[in-house]
Amino acid sequence: MPSKNMDGNKHYQYGIKSTLAQCWAISGVWFLQIELGAQAMISTVVIGALENNASKDANEFLSITSEEASWFASLIYLFTPVGNILSVLLLDRFGHKKCMILTNIPSIVAQIMLYFAENVEMLYASSILMALTLGFSNAPSLAYAGEVCEPKLRGALTSALNIFFYGGSIILTMVYSITMQWRLTVLLTTVFPILTIAILLTTPDSPMWLLAKGKHSKAHRNLSRLRGKVSYEKCENEFQEMVKYNSPSNNDEPNHNEDTDTWKQAFEPEVIRPFRLMTIYFFFMNLLSGLPLLPYLVSILHKFGAPVNVEWTISFSMALSIIGSLMAVFLIRTLGKRFLTLFTLSICSIFYITIGLIGVYWENSEPITSWIVLVLFLTTILISSVGITPVSWTLVSEIFPAKSRNILCSICTGLCFIITFFMAKYYPDLSILVEFYNVFTIVGIVGLFGCIYFYFCLPETENKTLQEITEFFK
Repeated sequence: MPSKNMDGNKHYQYGIKSTLAQCWAISGVWFLQIELGAQAMISTVVIGALENNASKDANEFLSITSEEASWFASLIYLFTPVGNILSVLLLDRFGHKKCMILTNIPSIVAQIMLYFAENVEMLYASSILMALTLGFSNAPSLAYAGEVCEPKLRGALTSALNIFFYGGSIILTMVYSITMQWRLTVLLTTVFPILTIAILLTTPDSPMWLLAKGKHSKAHRNLSRLRGKVSYEKCENEFQEMVKYNSPSNNDEPNHNEDTDTWKQAFEPEVIRPFRLMTIYFFFMNLLSGLPLLPYLVSILHKFGAPVNVEWTISFSMALSIIGSLMAVFLIRTLGKRFLTLFTLSICSIFYITIGLIGVYWENSEPITSWIVLVLFLTTILISSVGITPVSWTLVSEIFPAKSRNILCSICTGLCFIITFFMAKYYPDLSILVEFYNVFTIVGIVGLFGCIYFYFCLPETENKTLQEITEFFK
């Protein structure tokens, strides 16, 4: 029998074997995040090496302009929704596991294409393929992570996705810092999709997906496996909760038609309210996490003016993101997603405003100010990776009702990367229009309005079952 804590939330009585089994099941998703993290930093490395003949490799013949660099940096976000649409079309049919395996194919092709790139068109094509990988992988990986974990572990294990994402980023930047050859660096990262495929072949399908396909016996067997190969009797209560959650009767309207089209459910309150919340959340996550700035980190660090090695500073920033993500794994369980969101968003907003004001009004002490703004900027990277970034991806994996989760995960992640595209594409133009440091001031002020919104509209979902979260939004 499941026990309940003082808040009425259910805990299923499994042991350490269950935790290890869930860690192994989600390890395929973790390795996929390493791959995606490396791809997210490829544009930073390539642009830093090729923009306006900046390459330190004497054998490099390729060069790109600032305008070409902005397109290369942003195309990976513009075409991500196409991958999301493809995953929507295939996910219900093939399931999370097969879709996560398929997503590695365009990834391998893109990295090989980058290695042999002879012109900017090949750079654009590889960026589009990486966008398809990023978009196609998000919905199956996030939905799978949310479905295979028991409630008390879901927040910690899914927030760990960011650790591996940033791990992939730091591996790529460190390899580049050592080799100083971007082509070799890209080629070496092809090991990640190969390892990901090998691991995914050993993990079970989601019991939730199997139930939706009518495969009750296999779903029960997989749940037993995910809980440390416990007896069917020991996981029976959780299995019945899953059956109830997937049942068409799980709806407040008595005349609800079992065959209602999934798209029609998009207008129900338990869909509209979390969808609106996640769209706004992804906007502020993009704004304050620095994600759209990643392709321009080389030029941003140069503008700060601190006497540091830029390549190793980028690696250090990714290390800070890993530290923040590790902290998030433990803090999400103890402090909750709501508190971490409000705290980290407000701190990042204040620090961005401070960077902007120092850069504009304290120019006479340049050696001091260059170090201060660099430290503040690196601190925002650490702080955002503790809260708003991991919380956003944890929320999207658990906040939607079962019958709409796959589609809505795809739509929300697609919208997230469309937001990232516009921010990444037009950051150089905005920086020219309002001047470099004023961008930070504007972003920080907007971020404070986000704090007000989330204070009134963001519920606490930590340690809640998927059923309880859905009921909240009805």
